[in-house]
Amino acid sequence: MTYSFFDFLQLIGALGIFIFGMKIFSEGLQKIAGNRLKGILSGMTRNRLTGVLTGLGTTAITQSSTTTTVMAVSFVNAGLLSFVQSTGVIMGANIGTTITAWIVALFGFKMQITPIAMALIGIFFAFLFSKNQRWRNIAETMVGFGILFIGLEFIKNGVPDIRSNPELLSFLNTFSEYGYLSLILFVAIGTILTLVMQSSSAASAITLVMLFEGWISFPIAAAMVLGENIGTTVTANIAAMVGNVHAKRAARFHLMFNVIGVLWMMAVIYPVLNSIDLVVQTFSHNPVSIMGNDPAARPNATLGLSLFHTSFNVLNVVILFAFVPYIVRLIERLLPDNGPQDDQYQLKYISLGVMTSPGLSVEQAQKEIQNFAEIIEKMHGLVDELLFDPQAPREKLLERIHAYEETTDQLEMEISDYLVSITENTNLEHELSERMRFMQTMINDMERIADIYFQVSKLSDRMLEAKTNWPEEANSEMQQMMTALRAAIHNMRLNVARDAEDVDLRHAIKLEDQVDDLRDEFRDNHYARLENGAYSPRAGVTFIDILNRLERIGDHVLNVNESSACTRLKAKRIPGKK
Repeated sequence: MTYSFFDFLQLIGALGIFIFGMKIFSEGLQKIAGNRLKGILSGMTRNRLTGVLTGLGTTAITQSSTTTTVMAVSFVNAGLLSFVQSTGVIMGANIGTTITAWIVALFGFKMQITPIAMALIGIFFAFLFSKNQRWRNIAETMVGFGILFIGLEFIKNGVPDIRSNPELLSFLNTFSEYGYLSLILFVAIGTILTLVMQSSSAASAITLVMLFEGWISFPIAAAMVLGENIGTTVTANIAAMVGNVHAKRAARFHLMFNVIGVLWMMAVIYPVLNSIDLVVQTFSHNPVSIMGNDPAARPNATLGLSLFHTSFNVLNVVILFAFVPYIVRLIERLLPDNGPQDDQYQLKYISLGVMTSPGLSVEQAQKEIQNFAEIIEKMHGLVDELLFDPQAPREKLLERIHAYEETTDQLEMEISDYLVSITENTNLEHELSERMRFMQTMINDMERIADIYFQVSKLSDRMLEAKTNWPEEANSEMQQMMTALRAAIHNMRLNVARDAEDVDLRHAIKLEDQVDDLRDEFRDNHYARLENGAYSPRAGVTFIDILNRLERIGDHVLNVNESSACTRLKAKRIPGKK
């Protein structure tokens, strides 16, 4: 019997089913975790040991070390985590990723899981159409779990039989007969396999199947696992390419940490493998050496490989934990901070792509909107300085205001695109969908505020070019207007960072009413000054134009506050106020 091209396509299809099942299983777990995942991530900011436990727990929930490490790199890029704090999370993720291998080894090779997997799909499939979101998430998780093991069974059945295809074994033997050099070669093969599949869990499953079917020996499989630990670091390094220097450092740490681990393990690999063999024989009902080629040892060999995978990552953390500060210093020398350009305004939180968890994706967008609000508050300060400080460097202020206006245009577009991409890539709960709609209106209003501030700066510049100015009374009134608006802007920035239920809309309305009342009062004063010839018509037109524009900013500010509270007010005024 020969292995045909059609058989190979079936194997690729089986692999696709396995990866698809893993994706559904992972996403379902994350949806079940919901806000609890956000709570786990808050543990990152304590110390390195807590970070290790955080990385382990997050990877156990997401079933993906790549998700955890990319998440850590994202938070470092955002400034939410320091580079040093991220190191613990990355080390914990390395341990957490071994859980998948244990699940596959225990259920996929030690027992007939396929009938159970089919039964799980049969039981939970109907709940995919439930109106209860929690039951839908549980059903998605269990269906993904079932598909994962059906895919694994297809892979096992799809690989060519060594006994029927002796030429395949002969081909593999040509690469495995060079002793220690063969181990180095298969470390490289494991790295490449993970790069191609973009999933260390899928690569580990393939390695387990190859070992179980007798394609490769236990030492060769262990070498491939070491290579997969290097390959899994590539995704985070690719993600960090668009990040700042701190994100790049976190990604490089992951790569360097795993490479150092592989180097010391390769130096002692044979004693370690013999120890793993001894442990498996001691606790096995079938005490056959997994280091040989006896078919009876194959089920034990898969457990031995999972034990090796976990032992390596745990030992690597234990051994290198004390050396992390030195590794950090080395990376900081290799990737020096180039100064302010590394902290330029850009997408800080969502520049590294959509998270696999919709809740975390929305949280990233929310953090970016907080950054947007901070820029608005800074624009207010610059415009205030431009209007009332005669010693201020006007050209520099105008340039900075213009730069901020262009930044807000870019932020609005990119945040909006990101929010759209979340809806395209995930199935959102109603609450998240509604929150995202309010986030869209929020960024629209804030971009409009930035536009108005830019227009005010140009009006101020034109008035200077015309060599006109306002009388002291008008100047004082405009300062009062800007002060009232500053309070409203500051309150808006605080509300954007709050949960919807914590937003005090009554206070926001009160601040907006103050802006409206000042505009009404100062407009009447303005017309009285015009009648009395207190200032030139050009200066008067500029005054009322700026006054009206500032009042419109107050309206947009209130709209942002409403969106922060995830509501739309039927009346803008406090009940009882005339």
